[in-house]
Amino acid sequence: MRRGWYVAGAILLAVDVMALTWWIRRREPPTSTPLFVVEPTAAIPVRNALAFGAWPTPRTNLLADVQVGLFQPTASGQLESALYGSVRTGSSGGRIYPSFHEGIDIAPLARDRSGRARDPVFTVADGRVVLANRHAGNSNYGVYVVLTHADALGEVYTLYAHLADIDRAIRPDHPVEAGAVLGRMGSTPSHIVPVSRSHLHFEVGVVLNSAFERWWAVRHKKNRNSHGPFHGWNLQGCDPLRLFADRERRGHAFSLLTHLLELPVAFEILIPATHLPDYYYRYPDLWTGGPFNGPAFVMAVSEGGIPLRGRPATADEITRLGGPGKTPVVLSADSSVLGNNGKRLVARRGEGWALGSQGSQWLDILMWVAE
Repeated sequence: MRRGWYVAGAILLAVDVMALTWWIRRREPPTSTPLFVVEPTAAIPVRNALAFGAWPTPRTNLLADVQVGLFQPTASGQLESALYGSVRTGSSGGRIYPSFHEGIDIAPLARDRSGRARDPVFTVADGRVVLANRHAGNSNYGVYVVLTHADALGEVYTLYAHLADIDRAIRPDHPVEAGAVLGRMGSTPSHIVPVSRSHLHFEVGVVLNSAFERWWAVRHKKNRNSHGPFHGWNLQGCDPLRLFADRERRGHAFSLLTHLLELPVAFEILIPATHLPDYYYRYPDLWTGGPFNGPAFVMAVSEGGIPLRGRPATADEITRLGGPGKTPVVLSADSSVLGNNGKRLVARRGEGWALGSQGSQWLDILMWVAE
């Protein structure tokens, strides 16, 4: 009988301790992890993450002469359509216009008897899974994976699209090492990519705004966003082949920061603002000016829409903003860098340049401030 009382007392004490622990934790201030910050670990180096990476497929000769068989062109058969930049065309209402390709399309090295690609797809650097879309109908990317990588520049992304499947071990928030198998090359979604043109679409770049989901909720209330902050509008890619070539040339001295700072400037834009976009807090070394308190700053931008060097505007530049209702001013643009200008962030206006049909939305995303 006495033993029974002892057991009952022990149970009540344990319950009291658990209740007290729960109460204390409820009173502690909540903790949160910034969206794009990955805590340093042995598996995720924070310096030059892409410097010592792997190749995204078994093809290790991507820097050889561009040729059919190495890269997969679109139905047009034009080889350049597999590369990065304004290399494609689109159409609307009978009008044909240049279209921008954010990455490269790598052709398979091996196929099975039915012609389906057999190549595994690898992560190019240590990182973390942030999106594993296993439903081909959710996006023109089909089945795809997005990773983030902690780099000295700041957190960057890589994207692997049109997969046949994703490895079971690939789950959101899971760390992966360079060379880990993400899945198998494929042709998803099937209404866009036929089996005969199976390939891997590969991207690497930066994220415009960590508050993108809130921007979407306000600007597109009636439409669902299935991709979180890693929606294509919020991802700005650089040329993977140019990056790989720079990595091969510099070896251990490669730096993504240096790589971006050496990209050709497509245009410079003067932006009226009382605050900097969070972009320059996540990639602080791209801000080349001193402290900023307004009223405007100047930003250099790559062909692909990557914000490069940012600095406070000079007094002379500020006068170009005019009076009330100040709007951004495109200070200069380089036609040779813009090429066919498939991104359409800027466009010719008389003798000068102004924000183009896609430029206003791009800038709105960049400058959005979370409420």
